Amino acid sequence: MAKRTTNRPQKKLTFIDIIKGNFLNRDEIKVHYKFFLLLFVLMMAMIYSNHLVNKKIKIVNALKEETEEYKSRNAYAQSKLIKVKMESELGKEVAADSLMTLESHPHKLLIKLDSSDAKTK
Repeated sequence: MAKRTTNRPQKKLTFIDIIKGNFLNRDEIKVHYKFFLLLFVLMMAMIYSNHLVNKKIKIVNALKEETEEYKSRNAYAQSKLIKVKMESELGKEVAADSLMTLESHPHKLLIKLDSSDAKTK
């Protein structure tokens, strides 16, 4: 004997039913469970891929900061190298002209004019 299907009227779906999860026991949901399972799997895959993207973004940002640090170090090292190279070139030029470095610094001479000297001229 075949089972009789009774057409009982479905109770209206309320917000409380959705929160409690009672909507999962409805006959319409049981018929389309494969579709809802597919939706669940797709949502989980989307969440996981978003998580992986966030991880990669953090890694890229850290690498950008590290790259900037290395660029500034490189610029500093190049400027020091240029300065040392210029000093050695200058040393060679000075040695070729047989000039020597000063032992004492030069003195500055200040000449003061008296007001009486300025009137006579």
